[in-house]
Parts: sequence; C-alpha cells; structure tokens
Amino acid sequence: MPSLRQIRRRIRTVQNTGKITRAMEMVAAVKMRRAQQATMAARPYAEKMAELLSHLAGMPSDEDPHPLLQNRPVERVTLVHMTPDRGLCGALPGNLNRRAGSFILEDNAGTPVSVVTVGRKGRDFMVRANREVQAVFDGLGDRPELMDIVPLARLIMDSFVSGETDAVFISFGQFVNTIVQRPTLQQLLPVVPAELAADKAVGYIYEPLPADVLDALLPRYVEMELYHAVLEGIASEQSARMVAMRNATDNASDLVKDLTLEANKVRQEAITNELLDIIGGTLTFQ
Repeated sequence: MPSLRQIRRRIRTVQNTGKITRAMEMVAAVKMRRAQQATMAARPYAEKMAELLSHLAGMPSDEDPHPLLQNRPVERVTLVHMTPDRGLCGALPGNLNRRAGSFILEDNAGTPVSVVTVGRKGRDFMVRANREVQAVFDGLGDRPELMDIVPLARLIMDSFVSGETDAVFISFGQFVNTIVQRPTLQQLLPVVPAELAADKAVGYIYEPLPADVLDALLPRYVEMELYHAVLEGIASEQSARMVAMRNATDNASDLVKDLTLEANKVRQEAITNELLDIIGGTLTFQ
C-alpha cells in the first residue's frame, strides 16, 4: 500500500492535470463556437453553388463536356484525407483514419490509391501504413482562408485533367453537433451535378453563354467544396477536443475524490496503529 506522502503527491499531480485540462476545455470551447459559425455560414453558399452547377450542367449543349465533368474508367484514385494537426481530441483522428483505411483496402481493393493529406494525424497514419502520399498540407490553423485552399485545389484539378487520376474523393469529419462528428467520404471529381427537384428545375437565361459560366464556376466549385470540408473538419476537431477535455477534467475530479478517501483511510490506519502502540506500551509498564 502506498504511503500517505505518496498519495498526497499523487493528489497534487492529478489536481494540476485537472487545471490544465480545464483550461484547454475553455480554449477549445471558444474556438469551437467560432468554427461552428464559420461552418454554418459556408453551408448555404456551398448548397447554392451546387444548385447553380446542376442548372448549368443540365442545360443542352453541343460542346464537349468540361474536363472536370468527364467520366472515364477508374484506373487510379486520389484520396484527400483531412485530419487534425494535433491530438487530445478523443477518438476523432482514429475514426477518420479508420474510415480512410477502409476506403483504400475495401472499397478500392486492387485499384491504386494515392493520398493527399491535410493534417499531421492523417499524414502519420498513411506513412505508417506505407501508402503513397502524393502531397502533404498542414499548419492551416484554426481560421483558414479560401486562398489557403487554392494550392490544394489546383493540385487536385491538374492531376485529374492531366489523367494522372480518374477519380478524387474527400475524407473529412462532418460536424453534426457538439457531441457527434461523423467521418464522411465524398466524391469530388469528376463533378456529378445533383438532380434538381421539379420545383427547382426552372429555366434561366445566362450571360455569357452557359458553357462559359460553367467553365468559370467549376474550379470555384472544387475550391469551395475543399474549403467547406476543411471548415467542417475544424469544427469537428474543436468540438471533439472540448468534449475530451471535459471528460478528462471530470475524471481528474473523480480520481482526486478516490485518492482523498484512500489518504484518509491510510491516515486513520496510521493513527490507530499509533494508539495501539501507546496502549500496548502503557500496559507493559503496568
């Protein structure tokens, strides 16, 4: 059984750890609210852009389809794997890595898959798994701008247009709420316009020609989808970190209570032994 001094030292250590996790929880809560606001603000824009893209792609045209819309036999796949840069956010990095690993090993068994990682946790996982890592993007921070995503978008689009890859998918954490962050896999290229409902399939007159608008819109659409996925991942990361730090703080408090009870028992036992020694010595002298 540990001594009273050892138990008290451990209590102080757990209390200090609890203070650290409490501070980290408060910081993550502030970052989480900001990330949630950015994610919610970007969703309507992404949805409207997808709706406009569906209108344009569905209009009849005599020209060849845009290179980003071309479907061809899938002989090589690229996966854009988005994960946090840092840990201490619960099971989120592990869940994201498992989803990406399942996509590579099961969904694309026999098809070469190259990986572009966004975040250090995904990079470390892919390196340990001996996967082909085409490029690494990290250090985007908690408040990335759209211009920070442009190099990634250019790399992906150039690889697809040049024929180096035949399909591009995104793996990221979709923010559902503070408790739930869902690992999501989404096809990015070739762009598959969503089918519009009957009440939204309204004819529009575009100036300049619809093909010109589509040529200008498709690269912006790819950039926006990547940026939106990054924002979803940041919101998921900060939410998972806040919950993980809250659980760690609660566990530290419970552990301090258990250790305090154990210390009281050890102290009471020591006092009882001292009283027994005193009584035994008194009876001996009598």
